[in-house]
Amino acid sequence: MTVTLVLVIAMAVLFSCGVYLLLERSLTRMLLGFLLLGNALNLLLLVMSGAAGAPPIGTSSEGITDPLPQAFALTAIVITFAVSAFLLALIHRSWKLSRADEVEVDEADVAIGRDRDDEDDEPEADFDPKSPEDADDPHDRITDSAPEATR
Repeated sequence: MTVTLVLVIAMAVLFSCGVYLLLERSLTRMLLGFLLLGNALNLLLLVMSGAAGAPPIGTSSEGITDPLPQAFALTAIVITFAVSAFLLALIHRSWKLSRADEVEVDEADVAIGRDRDDEDDEPEADFDPKSPEDADDPHDRITDSAPEATR
């Protein structure tokens, strides 16, 4: 097994565990999932940068590694740290206010989702082209001044 294959397997495991933790209701697990995704992204950048090369000191430029993926990895580390600090502040504020670490189900959102599912079943059932809500496009309006042939 080569080093690159080990890194790809580790990256896949980190991505899958991170997505699984992001889908949890606990805010702490969401934070851990986000951190795992950040580390998986850094491994992805490391794998995509190619094979290790010679240090950029010397007279020839043959075999020198491209420094751009390393700069991307440093940027990803800083962004992951900043967003993690923000998420940690949100978790702390949520804990101080409600003494709960879980995201609650909002009944209004559930009702809106239920209404949208009902509307998707029969979208043309209550369509009235003369009502102002359904007449959004001025080109689709039927006017009384139009000739009979165009109706």
